[in-house]
Amino acid sequence: MTMMLDPAPSAAEPPLLDVKDLVQRYALPRESVFRPASEVLALNGVTAQVTAGRSLGVVGESGSGKSTFARLVMALERPTSGSVSLLGRDLNRLPPNELRRARRDFQMVFQDPYGSLDPRQTIARIVAEPLTALGKMDRGTLRERVAAVLKQVGLRSADMEKFPHEFSGGQRQRIAIARALITQPKLIVADEPVSALDVSVQAQVLNLLQDLQDQFGLSYVLISHDLAVVDYLCDEVAVMYLGRIVEQGRPEDLFAHCAHPYTRALLEAVPRARAGTARRRRGAQAIASQSVDASGCPYVARCPLADQHCREAAPALRSVGETHLAACHKAEAVMALPSLVPEQG
Repeated sequence: MTMMLDPAPSAAEPPLLDVKDLVQRYALPRESVFRPASEVLALNGVTAQVTAGRSLGVVGESGSGKSTFARLVMALERPTSGSVSLLGRDLNRLPPNELRRARRDFQMVFQDPYGSLDPRQTIARIVAEPLTALGKMDRGTLRERVAAVLKQVGLRSADMEKFPHEFSGGQRQRIAIARALITQPKLIVADEPVSALDVSVQAQVLNLLQDLQDQFGLSYVLISHDLAVVDYLCDEVAVMYLGRIVEQGRPEDLFAHCAHPYTRALLEAVPRARAGTARRRRGAQAIASQSVDASGCPYVARCPLADQHCREAAPALRSVGETHLAACHKAEAVMALPSLVPEQG
């Protein structure tokens, strides 16, 4: 049995995923019973789109808001404000029954291939779980669907009766991908899907994701701190810092000619085989600069180019090229710096 996905919509149709002005606030622990709890802005006005058959990579250090963005796209949390629309439907406005049915079109692959699979369940039950949650299906058809999707991720139908402990980390992540594919989704949100795997296995899983996209026209939202992963798999990259998108564009533009000092710091932190050690910059100001009443550029405390204007006015995300956006008053100066990406050849 072969799984077939619906053909991708034409370029004239609306984007598959449309995220507008997402804001997510969380209350911090009270410092005193006599004072109201302060808040932290996990997301601060994030806007993004993904078209059918394309991939968006979201990168940034821990605490930048990547995983919060993933949870909101998956409608696992309700945003403080803003909207998440998939196929033209605002997910946060759907009644619970309609949202459950809509989940057929978007699934998630989690970071930990060991913790995301129930060790007490067989692979058949694990992979079939999203389908059984959507409604009843006869046992024979369900097993056919499971066998077909396992084959698509490079496993055998005989693996259905095994348990997760009988598989390696890479095989477990293939099982997690099969579980996401079983409903024939249009969008897969992958939160650090290869970070828990050995480097040699990472390449296998990334190649699998690429092959599945080519075969079925899937769209991905790939959450990662690894620039090489998003460079390989994604058509567009959004760099997040303290809940904001500070730079966005095609990987070849963004990594070769970055326009934000934070993106440049991420590139500088990538370990290189050549002499010299990578410089890593610490984010001690993170929580303070995510407070609701913060003003100015959120990166000002760490930026070597910051001036008084940066301290007083938060930069808007603006065009610095045909398909390149950056939220930096000094974007042109950053782009004029020598590239950190070695030229090919």
